[in-house]
Amino acid sequence: MTLLLRVLACALLLVPSQLPAADTQSFISEKPYPVANIREPEQHLPVNNVILMIGDGMGIHHLSAAWAANRGRLFIENCPVTGIAKTWCRDKLVTDSAAAGTAMATGTKTLYKRVATCPEGNKLDSLIDKAKDMEKSTGVVVTCELNDATPAAFCANNEKRSDSYGIIGDYPRSRADFIFGGGSKYFTQRPDGRDIFKEMGALGYKIARSWEEAAALPPGKTLAVVAPGNLPPPGKRGAVLRQATLKALETLSRNPRGFFLMVEGSNIDKAAHHGKLAEMMEEIFDFDRTAGAVLEWAARHPGTLVVITADHNTGAFSLSGGNLEKGEITALFSSGNHDGVAVPVYAFGSGSGAFTGIYENTDIFRKIMAAMKGEENKAVPVKKDS
Repeated sequence: MTLLLRVLACALLLVPSQLPAADTQSFISEKPYPVANIREPEQHLPVNNVILMIGDGMGIHHLSAAWAANRGRLFIENCPVTGIAKTWCRDKLVTDSAAAGTAMATGTKTLYKRVATCPEGNKLDSLIDKAKDMEKSTGVVVTCELNDATPAAFCANNEKRSDSYGIIGDYPRSRADFIFGGGSKYFTQRPDGRDIFKEMGALGYKIARSWEEAAALPPGKTLAVVAPGNLPPPGKRGAVLRQATLKALETLSRNPRGFFLMVEGSNIDKAAHHGKLAEMMEEIFDFDRTAGAVLEWAARHPGTLVVITADHNTGAFSLSGGNLEKGEITALFSSGNHDGVAVPVYAFGSGSGAFTGIYENTDIFRKIMAAMKGEENKAVPVKKDS
């Protein structure tokens, strides 16, 4: 072996030991919030309303940390039914939010970074479209830009999740009645010269550019775009996710045929990508308190199905220690990316029993469709290509 090869071999052997170890971070929840016990109504009543809640990037590891920091209780645990969903997409073991959102929104496994389009490039109908075909009201409430992957999977079609202007350009043909999120910078001053606010106003939407404006609107078609980009963290935005979700429920529930609503805690993922433990914990707490408000609403409105899940895990996150009584955790992010671990699914209310077991994320779509069609007690077939 030449001297150069020996040097290279030694260097390769040393590489693993030279890699920096992931930093352990600590977090203490100084003010834990109380968690009420919420009684589930009868599971076997016909499903009229469906609320799908997605904690972006929020796997069981993240929830375990939140459980510990909030002294062992979360609202999500009021869900009596749990399942496990596999998250891989058509061409990658580790999915992105676009392909994962598409799987849940349309029931189709697609390629990485595609939004509600199949691997062949054809447009796919989402649960928003399917519910509207049943004459139900529909809505999306998110804390990210509306061009982001998850809301886009329900309201748009695009082969590139990065095509922000193209995705927002699809919103005038979206069939969502209540739309809340951020990303106003993509609605005006566009390369194509369109003003999406004006276009949607002409379609009968009431436009709000802040939560205060949205809160004051009468029930009806609503487009609330309350930030130029993503909404700020909970410490700055307050309880707007919970408030906007309740506003959506107030509006959509006026339809006697029921509704479908998707709610996303979008920025859990963004905090995890950057390894910001404290910010991620606050996002999870905010999402869980919103879930509590949803579950309480569902308990008062029998015939409502609530499904709570994640699109994927983010950050290769692990809970390494802490103190339950003090609400203290120590944890670390081993990656700034997604990982391929399966995610939990929680269900509450009418039709919730169908969500137990282990299944593909595409089956979340199929189970919701069966529930809306009154077929929730029937077996849900699993496609071989899913």
